[in-house]
Amino acid sequence: MTEQAAPVAEFSDVEDTRTRFRDAGYLADDRLATTVFLLSRLDKPVLLEGPAGVGKTQLATSLAEVTGRRLIRLQCYEGQDETKALYEWDYGKQMLYTQILREKIGQVVEDAADLQEAVERIAQQDSIFFSERFLAARPLLEAITSEEPVVLLIDEVDRADEALEAVLLELLSEFQISIPEVGTIRAKTLPYVVLTSNNTRDLSAALKRRCLHLFLDYPEADRELEIIRSKDTGLSEALATRLVEIVRGLRDLELRKSPSISETIDWARTLAVLGVEELTADVLSATLNVVVKYERDLEKARRALPGMVDPNATVPDSLGHGHGHGHGHDADHAHDGTDAGPDGRAVRAAKDQPGRHDAAYAGNGRSSEEGRPPKVVPTGQGERSFAARSARKRPV
Repeated sequence: MTEQAAPVAEFSDVEDTRTRFRDAGYLADDRLATTVFLLSRLDKPVLLEGPAGVGKTQLATSLAEVTGRRLIRLQCYEGQDETKALYEWDYGKQMLYTQILREKIGQVVEDAADLQEAVERIAQQDSIFFSERFLAARPLLEAITSEEPVVLLIDEVDRADEALEAVLLELLSEFQISIPEVGTIRAKTLPYVVLTSNNTRDLSAALKRRCLHLFLDYPEADRELEIIRSKDTGLSEALATRLVEIVRGLRDLELRKSPSISETIDWARTLAVLGVEELTADVLSATLNVVVKYERDLEKARRALPGMVDPNATVPDSLGHGHGHGHGHDADHAHDGTDAGPDGRAVRAAKDQPGRHDAAYAGNGRSSEEGRPPKVVPTGQGERSFAARSARKRPV
């Protein structure tokens, strides 16, 4: 069991918030630092929306670290119901207590006049078996009943069904949970609540209304480079700068999943471990799977890498059009407009001269040098053939 850090003083202002997050390795800009500061002062949940991998979940983890609070995480998924998020009854424990108390229950109903009276007597005791003693707390109830201050992370809330989203409304607005058999349980110590969403579906206006809202996007190049520096990846400054440019180029390709900040850090560490001294297309292509996770995206990214590394690079035949058609072209095709070989039109014009073919060109297999005169066709042969064909009678 990990030792829990002692709670520390609340944030004094926005600058104090930014400084403490920086000391914890999380670089927060002005908007984010302001939102976190307001979360602590207004006692309102914060909803962070944006693409995957921009640091939404890490914010909650860092918030727990810099405030000395315990982190409680609810990971949302499709089909999740309230028994996995709020609470469920420990039926096994209830049955065990029933078996142990069987003799005592018999004493309660032994002098009952009839069955109805016996049932009434047992019903008067049912609150014993439906009390907090038999509740199995899940993350939401655990955060509400915790004696110590906590950070409650409701991660990827957009993946949960709308039914669970409705269950969250009471918690987010009143910091309480209503249990029919027990009653309303209110928070003993108000938790810091952070919700994250990857925008796989639109969240309800009721949920958004209860939260401070912030959209996190991929950072600017300078800030992303600063993040990589802070993680001590081992990659040189020049290569890290170039790597950030390439990653931003990959994000412009509209891949199914764009490289996240954490994956950029992993790529930098990978290149440092391999001892890479220059970012070439071959090196980047060999390690591209660190940041690109779908096969179609890999092919698309590999085709684009040469141009990202060197905008003047030519596309290899295997990736471009190529001349593998078996035409036997000898001429080099210059793509820059310069003369890379003989002018084809001049060559064809030189060949187009009368008398350039001998008698064998017609396919008779003999040259004119053998003395054989060419075959002469009489002028009347065509006329006789036409007359003979015209004289034929057509069938009636």
